[in-house]
Amino acid sequence: MSEGHSSSDYIKHHLQNLQVCSTSEGWQFNTAENPTLCKGNFNTVNVDSMFFSLLLGFLFLWGFRRAAKKATVGVPSKFQAFIELVIDFVGTNVSDTFHGKNRMIAPLGLTIFVWIYMMNLMDLIPVDIIPGLAGLIGIPFLKVVPSTDVNVTFAMSLSVFVLIIYYSIKMKGVGGFIKELTLNPFNHWAAIPFNIILEGAALIAKPISLSLRLFGNMYAGELIYVLIAMMGLYQLPLHFGWSVLHLLVTFLQAFIFMMLTVVYLSLAHEDH
Repeated sequence: MSEGHSSSDYIKHHLQNLQVCSTSEGWQFNTAENPTLCKGNFNTVNVDSMFFSLLLGFLFLWGFRRAAKKATVGVPSKFQAFIELVIDFVGTNVSDTFHGKNRMIAPLGLTIFVWIYMMNLMDLIPVDIIPGLAGLIGIPFLKVVPSTDVNVTFAMSLSVFVLIIYYSIKMKGVGGFIKELTLNPFNHWAAIPFNIILEGAALIAKPISLSLRLFGNMYAGELIYVLIAMMGLYQLPLHFGWSVLHLLVTFLQAFIFMMLTVVYLSLAHEDH
């Protein structure tokens, strides 16, 4: 923690995104002097979240493409064996959970799991290293863990929500989808308003729970890292201990997001 700054300032700085927003004077970045420039502005982009999520997505695609191009039928390289292990792990869990016929579900599950896991792993980098280097070139704020940004987690969950609606209508038809919302769980016309409330709430809760579960766990983990970093050199034992525990958290959150997505899409393919 730098001298002349209180603990509160240190925490706020590390939890502040680098943002650009549309103002009366054009598009502007928030600065150390005016960190709340974009607060409440709908036309705001969290630049750091976008940059690191796209960078990690590119690395994911590049790594798996590289493994596919260099794959051999003989003794595989360590990298190929690792990629095959990940694919087998995701494929087994998807096939055990999804009982419909859709060739997109396994690649979708793989993308969700690996991409989110890579985002979560950014949390293991000491909180002062990358923001400190960015500060040397004039970047006042930098959050390197995209999954600690609720906008990122909501965007992913809303994408899943769109797929749920799409496949529900595709597999059951518009009439079948409407019947699920209006005649379930009580199959009587008099209970339609009550059914709509129950089923509508359950449907809307899916993207909300997906996004907030991932965001809440990763944000809390990041906050703990920030608090540990405030201890200076004494942080090393605590940082190591928390990182060991957090490795499990990062894996579980990526796995849970993937499995819930597969479960929701499996339900969307079922016609009751």
